Parts: sequence; C-alpha cells; structure tokens
Amino acid sequence: MHYRQLLLSQTQNAYEWANRLIDGIPLDQWDHIPNGIDSNVTWQAGHLLVSYYYHSIMVIAGHQMDVLREVPLKEYSELFTKGTPVNAVGKTSAAMLRQHFAIIEKKSIGIIETLSAEQMRAPLEPVMPRHPIAHSKLEAIDWNIKHTMWHCGQLAMLKRSINGRLEFAI
Repeated sequence: MHYRQLLLSQTQNAYEWANRLIDGIPLDQWDHIPNGIDSNVTWQAGHLLVSYYYHSIMVIAGHQMDVLREVPLKEYSELFTKGTPVNAVGKTSAAMLRQHFAIIEKKSIGIIETLSAEQMRAPLEPVMPRHPIAHSKLEAIDWNIKHTMWHCGQLAMLKRSINGRLEFAI
C-alpha cells in the first residue's frame, strides 16, 4: 500500500472514530462540562474542526475559500484554539458546529486523495502560524491523525460521563 493510501485510510478511520463518539452524545448535552473533566463536546468538536483545517487543509493546500465562505473559522479559532471549554458554552449551535465539522472533514479527505507521492514529501505551504511539528505534508497529515485520536480519548471520557461508554462493536 502506498503511504498516501495508508495516510488516507488512517485519516478516514480517525475521523470515523471522532464521528462515532461525537454523534453518540446528544446535541443538547454538548455544552455540559462533567465534574472532574475540564472539557465539553462543543470545545472538543470545535477544536478538532479547527485542527483538521490547519493540519490537513491549510498547510497542505493553502486557504480554501469555499470552506472559508461556509465555516466561520476565525470565530471558531478564537473559541476552540485560544479559548477554554467553559468560555465556549452557549457561543455556538451544536447542530451548526456538527454541519461545519462534516464540511471540513470532506474537504480534508478530498485534498489528501489528490496528493501524489512527490507532493506528500513536499514542504508545507508557507502559512502562519508555522506548523509546530511537521515540515512536510506527509508529516502534517500524520500529525492530524495522531492529534485526532488523542482527542477521541477525551471524547470517550466525556461520552462515558454524559451518557455511557461507547460500544465498540460496529
């Protein structure tokens, strides 16, 4: 299997896990911050949305105007990168955030699908801020997968606290 296909498959799999966890929590519970967990689903989903855009779209192919017209990324970046979960409560519609999440995922997968082996080894797009980990597009996509799965662990803790553990059987 070519590494582009492997990274595409792993990205799709990581997104599927995030979606299963997020969709397993009722929208009206997204702002809830359980005792002992300094987070909520709203912040986790928003943070992943922003990070998907940065790690698998912007540094790979530059800003995407079609996405920027549909998704308020500047607002989301303020809430879900620099902001805290408690400060995000009541600031977004969970249903709209979920729709925007799907738009970003689709665009991310679409971009990865088009990359050649040579493009995967290419340096990142010259955007600011500079990527904290990756130097090549392959490394940025790999980091996106790892980062997504890290947050899946946090989403699993939230799910368990709000409405029971995730059933792993598909």
